[in-house]
Amino acid sequence: MRLAYNVLIYLLAAPVALAMHFWRGLRDPSYRERIGERFGFGPEIAGRPIWIHAVSVGEVQAAEPLVRRLLERHPGQALVLTTVTPTGSARARQLYGDRVRHSYVPFDLPGSVRRFFGRVKPRLAMILETELWPNLYAECGRRRVPLVLASARLSPRSVGRYRRLVPLFREVLSHGIVIGAQSDADAGRFRSIGAAPERTHVTGNIKFDFEPPRDVEARGLGWRRQNAAHRPVWVAGSTHEGEEELVLEAHRRVLERLPDALLILVPRHPQRFDAARELLSKRGEAYLSRSSGTPVTTTVKVLLGDTMGELMMFYAAADLAFVAGSLVPVGGHNLLEPASLGRPVLTGPHNFNSQEIAGLFIEAGAARVVAGAGELGEAVADLLDDAALRIRMGEAGRAVLDANRGAIDRLLALVEPLLD
Repeated sequence: MRLAYNVLIYLLAAPVALAMHFWRGLRDPSYRERIGERFGFGPEIAGRPIWIHAVSVGEVQAAEPLVRRLLERHPGQALVLTTVTPTGSARARQLYGDRVRHSYVPFDLPGSVRRFFGRVKPRLAMILETELWPNLYAECGRRRVPLVLASARLSPRSVGRYRRLVPLFREVLSHGIVIGAQSDADAGRFRSIGAAPERTHVTGNIKFDFEPPRDVEARGLGWRRQNAAHRPVWVAGSTHEGEEELVLEAHRRVLERLPDALLILVPRHPQRFDAARELLSKRGEAYLSRSSGTPVTTTVKVLLGDTMGELMMFYAAADLAFVAGSLVPVGGHNLLEPASLGRPVLTGPHNFNSQEIAGLFIEAGAARVVAGAGELGEAVADLLDDAALRIRMGEAGRAVLDANRGAIDRLLALVEPLLD
């Protein structure tokens, strides 16, 4: 079965992936950088590192408490982190600096994978969330590298596709892989596509172990005092194409009730900063770009967050947060970040990337679902008008986080015996 997979990946998947990669490179030059790493020609890394793979920004952020714990408990152990996206790479550099080496993960081509393993020589591999790559997993088995799927999940939608390829994935999952699933349901789905029951465990979702940076609350409140001390403030974080228009229309409705309200609009990807500026100008919005370094005055109604790494500070500065990627069918982004700061959360209906997390917050009354600009604007205005409700929602969010912590401890209980 893997032979057929390799024929298809060489003839079809690899050319398409490479074409898409270069197409993205036309809009974002960072995709053209370090292209050799995509084929396994990355840096040679000494010290038999622990290798952690996190696809993009969200997974890199989720991995932060795990990486921090590994650095604390194994101070002499080298770590290498791989990502797929340049934004994930940039976030890794911001979080870890020189303490953790970074490389792009290779395409799942036999030669690329062999070269990657030859240069990195990992002692142990950890894949966050779920990326099922037959050649990469098989190479772990061939080289006797322990492989752990950490905080692993399989959506009900994807498990049907995997079941049609059970012979391939049964082979992939037969190399001694240890699975730390997010939930009982995820563990059952992994078993249904061939995972060994005795090596499939429920460890929980490491995203719940997220801790905001120690100084972020102080930085956020400091920014608020200097720029919007007596104004109601809300954040739309990690917006995508098609969402900025809806958020700005919602803000127009908020301003009808609260004329001094300030919106902080933060696009998900840096390549959208220019498009967001053009949209704001086209709509005639009274806006300011964060990158300008200019203080926010009372005439500014929208602050465009066109800088990297400041979203958590803006959440800390705001009264409430709308977490985007959810009004359009992207799948939603991290509700835990604003909740960890005690901020009430609004989200759209499209949360299939983290459906369980969204469900917990909604059930606890820590988050509300809004559909469209009208509902978003009304919900924002209602919350900005009701401080007691904001406090109740914020406390409920923190309670959900506290009740679900501990996944990293359970995961390390599986990982550390493999290091020995």
